Amino acid sequence: MSIYDYSIKNRNGEEISMSNYEGKVLIIVNTATGCGFTPQYEGLENLYKKYHDDGLEILDFPCNQFGNQAPGSDDEIHQFCTFKYNTTFDQFSKVDVNGETELPLYTYIKEQIKEDEIDGMKNKMVMKTVEKISTSTKKEGDIKWNFTKFLVDRNGNVVGRYSPTFKPEDMEEKIKEIM
Repeated sequence: MSIYDYSIKNRNGEEISMSNYEGKVLIIVNTATGCGFTPQYEGLENLYKKYHDDGLEILDFPCNQFGNQAPGSDDEIHQFCTFKYNTTFDQFSKVDVNGETELPLYTYIKEQIKEDEIDGMKNKMVMKTVEKISTSTKKEGDIKWNFTKFLVDRNGNVVGRYSPTFKPEDMEEKIKEIM
């Protein structure tokens, strides 16, 4: 299996093949509109605007598994993101990223890199606290919170997994490297 063998649903419920993204650099991220990390939408959008013409795609998967911080409908979440953060990258239907009902794409990418890259002692302490309150984190490799970011190269290889505390703009050097 490769990342391109999976299908996902856009926010209108239509099946989209991941093969549509073949040859692109991807950031796959689980998001929430009511989270302390929600302002990362701005950093994600800035990366998208800067590198989209060079082949960067951002795949946004709203997820309500962490503190019920994405309670709205797909349309409500999309309206919030476009109004508050002017997002223009692809947003998909709300999903689970952990557990029995997790999106198979997430099962696959979590198996590729099981641990988040966390920058700095302060952020490591924040993530230890988050792990304690995350009720959907049950096994090794599970997503610990909203805004966990996976970086995928043009060949479909998962080359980075970044914690929620890792700011999108801090991924820029790695993005440029794999472009």
